[in-house]
Amino acid sequence: MLRLRGREFGPGAPAIMAIVNRTPDSFYDQGATFAFDVALERVRLVVGQGAEIVDIGGVKAAPGGDVSVEEEIGRTVDFVATVRSEFPDVIISVDTWRHEVARAVCEAGADLLNDSWGGADPKLAEVAAEFAVGLVCTHVGRATPRTRPHRVAYDDVTADAIRHTVGLAERALALGVPREAIVIDPAHDFGKNTRHSLQLTRELDRMVATEWPVLVSLSNKDFVGETLGGLPVGERLIGTLAATAVCAWHGAVVYRVHEVLETRQVLDMVTSIRGDRPPTRAIRGLA
Repeated sequence: MLRLRGREFGPGAPAIMAIVNRTPDSFYDQGATFAFDVALERVRLVVGQGAEIVDIGGVKAAPGGDVSVEEEIGRTVDFVATVRSEFPDVIISVDTWRHEVARAVCEAGADLLNDSWGGADPKLAEVAAEFAVGLVCTHVGRATPRTRPHRVAYDDVTADAIRHTVGLAERALALGVPREAIVIDPAHDFGKNTRHSLQLTRELDRMVATEWPVLVSLSNKDFVGETLGGLPVGERLIGTLAATAVCAWHGAVVYRVHEVLETRQVLDMVTSIRGDRPPTRAIRGLA
């Protein structure tokens, strides 16, 4: 069971984490929500659509121009404080791998640190423990921040993901991060090729079996586009939702997404098929 800001989530009651990019060069929206006011409108939209978590990022994952610690703090801290003020109950996550940024956003009101580069900065978990906030423990293989995979190989990518993320989770727990606030993430595409990401999707039940809550970030990823013949980013929604359904069936708990409404319908349908959620309306055959 995952517990954040007094709310509980599990395979039968999954959480949607809506992506809010405060970057000028996001692969998905090309900076459409970089401006402070536009990003805040994005938060209002996704919260209104039912997202339980907003994930705020100040640096894009892919290679690009250098962003200093100071610049990343400038893009995230005041924004986190504003979101916290306007939405006191929403769970705020910040996507960062730097402990300096982590400290600043926790002081501003963040509830969850999305360590997107899997322990590249070991001090980040220490910050999570100090502030008693949640932590996402991510598998990126041997990749370093903001690099693309090149001829990466694993004997068993799922086993490697389990070993690494559980190791990070156990370290975080030992440091004092609340157990119920620790999440593991196989990190589709990060340090992986398309075949690796597909394997992780179909074998996600192996990660769920560790009994750590699992987060998946599938939204419009390259593995979806490549699997479906090289689709561009704007045409990957259907493939993303198919992968989402598989992960939901296997028991993932958190879904980091761009499209909230579509993802919610998929999750509601799968959890109802699993027997975890009753249908909203069931009058067929009764009249």
